[in-house]
Amino acid sequence: MKGLLKFITCGSVDDGKSTLIGHILYDSKLLYADQEKALELDSKVGSRSGKIDYSLLLDGLMAEREQGITIDVAYRYFTTDRRSFIVADTPGHEEYTRNMAVGASFADLSVILVDASQGVLVQTRRHARICKLMGIRYFVFAVNKMDLVGYSKERFEEILAQINELSNELSLHSVYVIPLSATEGDNVTVKSKNIDWYSGKALLDYLETVNIDDSQKEAGFYLPVQRVCRPDRTFRGFQGQIEAGSIRIGDTITTLPSNEKASVKSILFTDKEVEEAHAGEPVTISLDREVDVSRGCVLIKDTDIGCYKKISAALLWMDDEPLELGKDYLVKLGTKTIPGTLSKIDFSIDVNTGAHQTTETLNKNGIASVEIVFAEAIVADRFENHKTLGELILIDRVTHATAACGVVEGLFEKQIATGEKAAFVQGERHGRGEIFEEFFYDTATLSVVKQQPLRQHYTVGDEIPTVGESYHYPDDFDIIILRDSIAVKIRGKRITEITSAEEYRYENAPVINGRGFEIKVHSNDDVKQLLSEYESAGIDHREEFFRKWTSFDTYRKVVIH
Repeated sequence: MKGLLKFITCGSVDDGKSTLIGHILYDSKLLYADQEKALELDSKVGSRSGKIDYSLLLDGLMAEREQGITIDVAYRYFTTDRRSFIVADTPGHEEYTRNMAVGASFADLSVILVDASQGVLVQTRRHARICKLMGIRYFVFAVNKMDLVGYSKERFEEILAQINELSNELSLHSVYVIPLSATEGDNVTVKSKNIDWYSGKALLDYLETVNIDDSQKEAGFYLPVQRVCRPDRTFRGFQGQIEAGSIRIGDTITTLPSNEKASVKSILFTDKEVEEAHAGEPVTISLDREVDVSRGCVLIKDTDIGCYKKISAALLWMDDEPLELGKDYLVKLGTKTIPGTLSKIDFSIDVNTGAHQTTETLNKNGIASVEIVFAEAIVADRFENHKTLGELILIDRVTHATAACGVVEGLFEKQIATGEKAAFVQGERHGRGEIFEEFFYDTATLSVVKQQPLRQHYTVGDEIPTVGESYHYPDDFDIIILRDSIAVKIRGKRITEITSAEEYRYENAPVINGRGFEIKVHSNDDVKQLLSEYESAGIDHREEFFRKWTSFDTYRKVVIH
């Protein structure tokens, strides 16, 4: 067997996508007896005069059956003697283009149906362009309903010329064209005698044998962090799926965006500790030292992935409301969600001709090349280099609806690595010095951003800066860095003690957390309660915890910058 093939069927309305997949399932004897009987009974009340309506296998919603169109994305799983398949049957109507894009995002191959009586239409071009945008490299153009044009070779060759023109325009990687009839079964699972002038493969035969070349492997190792796992104070692991490469215990990794280096101490795959893990595996990685890593950060090795403040991207606009330049959106890229501003539309693309057009807005289902400025530099790469760090969605900050999806094409304003961030260090104890972060209101993106210009390690006896642009601490105060379980005592601007959080004793001095927010404690009992509630809060109740115990504006302010 050649393994798993994930493919999508798409095309214009009523091109026969659901019928085609239904016919494959029926002819390949991939239905249970009760499914087959139900299909035959349902077909008797359908529109084919009692003949089997194969589309009913996939068009499950009542609204779809009534309208004779697909609305939702229908996923089907099936296996033949030579291969396993996951197929997404997607809507053809322009109104549901966003649903089709969702299906395309998972697929390796696209089967685009073309009605033999109509040829290549605008929606055919749109779907081909979206599939290319979503990274699909293998295309099958199924010229359907050949029975309605008398199995005409001349008509097929006319459409073949249109497909070749479209393929050249989009620079498609691999294209295969098959004349068939989904309702009659011609060239669907077996070669058709009605189309004896065609010398190629039937559709199912091609899908079973096509070699999806994975030679375009992504460089190096990278893992976008989905979650920081801390079941107790002795263990801190970074969880996520390895997107490329492999990692072994003892390997040195770099954390982004903090740009710190550390060695891999352990790797957990499910509930077992392993020596090595590979691409596609969900793992928990612990390191030999404390590093500044949270959800949205990326662990890398042997690759030049970087952090950028600005990108250019090809977008498919999915919102009912038109794109607005200068509007703030939430951008989800990898495991990071961050405010971003659409600062410029370089050009929109005419779906029919491919021509670039000057515009200042974009309507639903439009495609354009745009520039996005982030609230702070984030880990990103071109889609062609590292897929997971090169695909994104835009989310409306008011409605939380998905406004657009797209891929990264260009990278700008790279964050230059200048060494590790500030930290408090004594022996093996290492606490992040995030109290030195500056909070600025960025007038370009209309959002609050944070920066940490100080990059120095402080230990007992060192004097620390207590005044910055956006912070002003007293000369005597204590710091409890909850994430690192470290407590630091400052007297006369100098560090007098660095201990574990459990060993800390309250001395009537003001207390702040690792970010410089006031902690509302006034006794050792308060401190014990604070630490206990932090442990029990976890990720789900972290916001509630901080609302109860901290105050931002006691020692901090946001400065217009």
